[in-house]
Parts: sequence; C-alpha cells; structure tokens
Amino acid sequence: MKMSKLFVQTLREFPSDAEVVSHKMLVRAGYIRKLAMGVYNYLPLMWRVLKKVENIVREEMDKAGAQELLMPFVQPKELWEESGRWGAYGAELMRLKDRHGREMCLGPTHEEIITAIARDGLKSYKQLPVNLYQIQSKFRDERRPRFGLLRGREFIMKDAYSFSTSQEELDKEYKNMWDTYTRIFKRCGLDTKAVQSDSGAIGGSVSHEFMVITDTDAGENDVFYCDCDYAANSNHAVSKLAPAKTVGDWNKAEIIDTPNTHSIEELCDFLKIPSTLIVKSLFYIVDKKPVIALIRADRQVEETKLMNAVCGTDIRIAAPAEIEEIMIQNGFDGEKGFIGPKGLNTYEGEKVIFVADETVKDMKNFVIGTNKKDVHMVGANWGTDIDLPEKVVDIRLAEEGDICPICGKPLKVTRGIEVGNIFQLGTKYSKPMNAVYLDQNGKTQPYIMGCYGIGISRTAAAAVEAHYDEHGIKWPLAIAPYHVVVVPVNIKDELQMKVAEDIYKTLIKHGAEAVLDDRDERAGVKFKDADLIGFPYRIVVGKSINEGLVEFKIRETEETSNITPENAVEAVITAVHNLKA
Repeated sequence: MKMSKLFVQTLREFPSDAEVVSHKMLVRAGYIRKLAMGVYNYLPLMWRVLKKVENIVREEMDKAGAQELLMPFVQPKELWEESGRWGAYGAELMRLKDRHGREMCLGPTHEEIITAIARDGLKSYKQLPVNLYQIQSKFRDERRPRFGLLRGREFIMKDAYSFSTSQEELDKEYKNMWDTYTRIFKRCGLDTKAVQSDSGAIGGSVSHEFMVITDTDAGENDVFYCDCDYAANSNHAVSKLAPAKTVGDWNKAEIIDTPNTHSIEELCDFLKIPSTLIVKSLFYIVDKKPVIALIRADRQVEETKLMNAVCGTDIRIAAPAEIEEIMIQNGFDGEKGFIGPKGLNTYEGEKVIFVADETVKDMKNFVIGTNKKDVHMVGANWGTDIDLPEKVVDIRLAEEGDICPICGKPLKVTRGIEVGNIFQLGTKYSKPMNAVYLDQNGKTQPYIMGCYGIGISRTAAAAVEAHYDEHGIKWPLAIAPYHVVVVPVNIKDELQMKVAEDIYKTLIKHGAEAVLDDRDERAGVKFKDADLIGFPYRIVVGKSINEGLVEFKIRETEETSNITPENAVEAVITAVHNLKA
C-alpha cells in the first residue's frame, strides 16, 4: 500500500472527549471516528486490526473443535420471553417494533437464539457435545458509554456456546476454552489473568474473566490477587478480615444524643471508638424496590454482590431526599447519617428488604442509627435490641491488604480490562426454553450449557492500552494493520526512491504487509506518523544509502540500527514468518 493512497488522516491533537489512552490514540492515529454516543466507524487501519484479531480467534476456536455460524442481529421478543429475560434484562436491551408491530430487540448477546437453534437441531445424546460460535456486532444501550471501544454501545464480539450431556462434559469444555483463550490472547500480544467474576445478566454458577492487567485509567475493575494464584474481580472477590475490635464496652443498650455526627468519622470522634464498633445502614433502590444493607462501618458495600443477594438487575444508592422520605413514611424525622433498620418497614408501598453483611453477625454492644436526627443507639445487640436480618451474606468490597481466602497472605490489587469471559450456564436457558435431547435411555434431558465470549474490538483497544508511548501506538506484530513502513527521506532523490521501492516490493513478495510512504512531506512528519500509527518496523532510506545502509527501527523497543537493505528486509520477513510457524 502506498501511503499517498492509504485512507488515513492523523490529527495534531488528541480528541477533547477522549479519557483513556486507547481512545485518544485510535482517534488521533486515524483508526476510528465517532458516529454517535458509544458508536464508532472502523476506518481501514482499524478494520485490518480487527480482522487479524478475528482470524486469530477463528484459528484457535476451530483448532479447539468449535464450529462457526452466524445468527441474526435482530431478535424476536418471543424467545426472550421464553427465557424470562425480556423484562429482566434492563434498559441496556434496545427494544423496537417492526412495521407490523412485532416487538424485537438488537442482540446484546445470543443465548436465546443459540438455544433455539440447538433445540431444533440437537435431538440425541449421540450429537453431543457441541460447541458453536459466531463473530458479530452486538448492541447494548449502555447508560454511560465511555472509553472509546472499551465501553461502547455497539461492539464486535465472538460468542461461543457449548451443549453437553453432563457436568463432567461441561467442565472439560470449560477447561478447553480456558486453554484456547490463553493461546488467543498470547498470540494477540496480551498478558492476561483469569479471574473469578460475577455472571451478571448472562447468568450461571461459575464464571471467569480474562483481564489485561494495566496501570492506566482504562482499567474498569479492580482485580484482587495473591501469589497463590487466587484472582477475582472486585465484584466477586472474597477475603478474610484481620482481627478488629467488634465488641463495645457498653453494659446495656441506650439511646444517646450524638449531635452533628453525619459521617462515620464524626461519630467515631464523638464516641471515641473505632469504626469497627458501628453498624452502618445504607439505603439502596434495586429494581425500584427498597433495600437496606447493614455492614460494619469500616467496610464498603460491593453493589453487585448486594444486587445479586436480592436477585436484582439494576441498583443505585438512594438520594438524600429518598432517605428522608422513607423515614417520614415510617414515622421518623431523621436524615442522611442517622438511618437505622429498626422500624423501617415499607417505602412507597413496597416492603423493605434487609441484607446484612457477614461482618455484622458477630458484633456485640455496637452502635447503630435510630432514624432520628442527632441520635444513635449504643450497646445494641442482635436478637435483644435489633433483629438480625434473615439474609446474611458477603456483600462487602474486598480491600488491598485483606487476607487471601486460600493461603492467608495479604491480597494485592491492580486494575484490569476485561477482554474475554467464560460462563458455566448449566440449564439456565435450556430448562425454561424446553431445549432437550434424548439420552441413552430414551428420556428427555435439558442441555448442560456453557458460554464463552471475547470482545474483538475490546481486545484491539486493550492492546493499545498495553503497548504505547507518548509518541503513539506500538502494535504487537500479529495484529498490526501493516508490519512495516518504508520511508524514503527525499522522494525526489532517485537512488532513495529506487531502493525504497525495491525494499517495498521485496517485502510484499515474501508475505510482509508493507506501506511505502511516498508522500512529498518532510521526514519529520513521516516519522511522527509512523510512530503514531504504530508500524512495528520502520525502514528509512536516506543519505546513508550512498554508503549502502538504511536505518532500521523496532517500534516496541525503539531500538535503531544502520544495516544493509537486505538485512532489514530479512529481519522483517523472518519476524513475519515466525508468526505463522
């Protein structure tokens, strides 16, 4: 490809609305352009990257025994009603009607469609196990799309679904996909960590995310990990707590005035106690229903855990006005900072659901809010002064330094970008959709299912987050749009142009993807564009060609050397051929 013909426009500055490195770099280097909120055009350079990621995924999935198909992007309401997700999925599901008034949705995922396909085509145990996959665009109407391709509304994804006759078969395929994912991301130049995760709207009992560990702001989730190989997303991480004071010194429960103690810190200072003696009450709205979480005051609620504890799909903390309103509706005059569980029974006609974190169940003689301004109860105990909720589960956010649940060492924390996930779905979809096969005894059984996703566009963006410097992108060779750029410093110099064109033609002849920068631009402009776009190799033909040498640069390491044109060509060709070995 000649640079003068390549459809690319680099920008002098980063886009003003870009928050993370990949978004900034991909826009400035001419890879993507925003069409609407969370929706992007993939320009020719980006499309080449995405196709390479897709091809790696295809090769490894096919090698693992999966079969590719393609399912519709638009899906009928009826199948989603069969699974029970039409009403439960939430606002991220883009619903629409066709010209006949039939309700449809834009596919955010394809569990219902693939289950219907299996139901129609897999009738006998002799046909199982099977793993079917597709690579296709998805649409999720994210409340807050951001980070460019890392959190868009429209994105490209590989999703695979396995159908088995037993848990043992599913476990085997789960391990098969785990190993396949490890190879895929390694080939894409990404160092990933598989972490335990929440299954979210997909469902299932066991799930793991493959995270690219990063120290950039693009990391969406905290990843807690330990040297013993324990690793979990923050929404799934569990930990053991260090010993702390959880029994107060009061001999009996009493109501006391605590003026101007709107925060935990102010209450601790007033009572001269550690926060581990306070039970904090937090008012949430989950699927429009009132939920109060009780947790030791030195800890934070992990909202996904709380949402799962009440089988919800959408969660938010209540606003101060809503806190005051729930107190008024139950006959109290409190405000934010003084909320407590006793006496809060209903809110806007809905029964209040109480969930206690495990940190509070063994507390004694503790402090808790009374729903009255400037008043708390001290010396409170479960069963005598306040009822402990029936639902006591882990709803706390793990923290760095907590004790690893496996080996007992302190947990570490880092940031991660999710690029893939694997789920054990079991019969979550096959049972409600009556997707069954005949077993060896002629009896119908539901499929045991698994689900395995890879974000194609997210993987490309994550590669930028992991490979860049202040000058631009440093694409891993396997997914770079082109392998090498050949730059003649002066296109009016006949010798420079002849050697540059010879190098360019030789590279292409031997399978390297090359760009010849034949633009009549200053050398500095060409070099800046080469670094910004992120060509893995750069061959510069300048005045040193009179001595039989060219400048050879490796973008990843920034290493440069003056070598013969033949050696430069050989270095690139060898690297490219090693990719295919």
